[in-house]
Amino acid sequence: MNDAAPQARASALLRRPKLWVMPAVLSGLLALLLSLLYMGGIVNPQGDLKDLPIALVNGDTGKPLPGQEQNLGTRIAATIMSDTSTDKAEWRQLTRTQAQDELDSGKVYGALVVPADFTDSVAALTTTGATERPTLTVLTNPGKGSLGSSLAGQITTQAAHQASQTIGEELTRSAPRADATRKLLLADPVTVTTEVGHPVGKHSGLGLTAFYYTLLLVLAGFMGGNIISNGVDTALGYADNEIGPWHTRLPTVPIDRTQTLLLKMAMTAGITLVTASLVMLACVTLLGMDATHLPLLWVYSYCAALAVGIGVQAINAAFGGIGQLVSMFVFIVLGLPSSGATVPLQAVPGFYRFLSHFEPMRQLSDGVRAILYFDARGDAGLTRAWTMTAIGAALGILFGFAMTLYYDRKGHKRLTPQPA
Repeated sequence: MNDAAPQARASALLRRPKLWVMPAVLSGLLALLLSLLYMGGIVNPQGDLKDLPIALVNGDTGKPLPGQEQNLGTRIAATIMSDTSTDKAEWRQLTRTQAQDELDSGKVYGALVVPADFTDSVAALTTTGATERPTLTVLTNPGKGSLGSSLAGQITTQAAHQASQTIGEELTRSAPRADATRKLLLADPVTVTTEVGHPVGKHSGLGLTAFYYTLLLVLAGFMGGNIISNGVDTALGYADNEIGPWHTRLPTVPIDRTQTLLLKMAMTAGITLVTASLVMLACVTLLGMDATHLPLLWVYSYCAALAVGIGVQAINAAFGGIGQLVSMFVFIVLGLPSSGATVPLQAVPGFYRFLSHFEPMRQLSDGVRAILYFDARGDAGLTRAWTMTAIGAALGILFGFAMTLYYDRKGHKRLTPQPA
């Protein structure tokens, strides 16, 4: 006689509504949230753009034109600084040295430079036979990312052309008898040139290697933390081990939640030494990514990935089975659009700018960018990155152990019966 229980069939189970409800609801919500969060951060950067930091340098030392109280450089600077028709740019009027320092520290996305001989060059156009046009220079900062540098370039170029048209109208009025060729020159007298204000290496992905390197560190910490968590649970007999057709459940080791979390965090600290080193080996040595300050980059890479791994272990310990989903939202889903690494924070909706104050990926991205592109300067974001990384790791440790101690004191054991 066969005492085996009858086997269920998929066709019968598919007719059970309760089997569909939870996976369908969670999958649908996840797809909706991912779409809204990811696309919401990048769908309209021009429309969301506000207060992009750009330097304005007036180096003009020429004498004012006849009938004017100020030279043209001063007038251009005053017009740009007083323009309230748009809030897309936050113009910072600086000296050439100050502007270069802010370019080198990543504090501005670009600069508009009025040269010392600008007024004299414009005045020369009114003389007979003058053909050399005055120049305004647009400086870009590719270390701030290709999109951010491009947005700044568009704004500064537009401001320069507007200044040229304004000057052209004045010159045209002052020379009513000029021939057609000369009027054409006077109508738009200024040449706008674009130069790189703070260059990055050829193997810097046009300013994107900082973002992708940061993403690798976050993924190393996130995936490594979950792999370690699942591996420890399996080894201690709290989770099944299924590979292909083989299924095993090891004997359960009696251990409380606090000791389990301590074990997982200790293993995370050790294994992250390997993963962070391999990330750096692959990017810098094998792929040739431009990078300096290599010892500092390695230390920062390890600490960044470790902070993420600690956070993952704390979240998993607190939330259990849904911990992986929660940590994915904390470190990746909300982190990517609020990192400011691809789309400037000044060009994303306010919700993402709010998230950027504490979201881990933004903090880590600032540190990597400072090391890779801005000579590891503290004022380029590295000091803040170290501070926020340390705070994040400390909060992860405190939160994780606070939750496990609470569960242990409440008697919430993890022991499960062995399978038959």
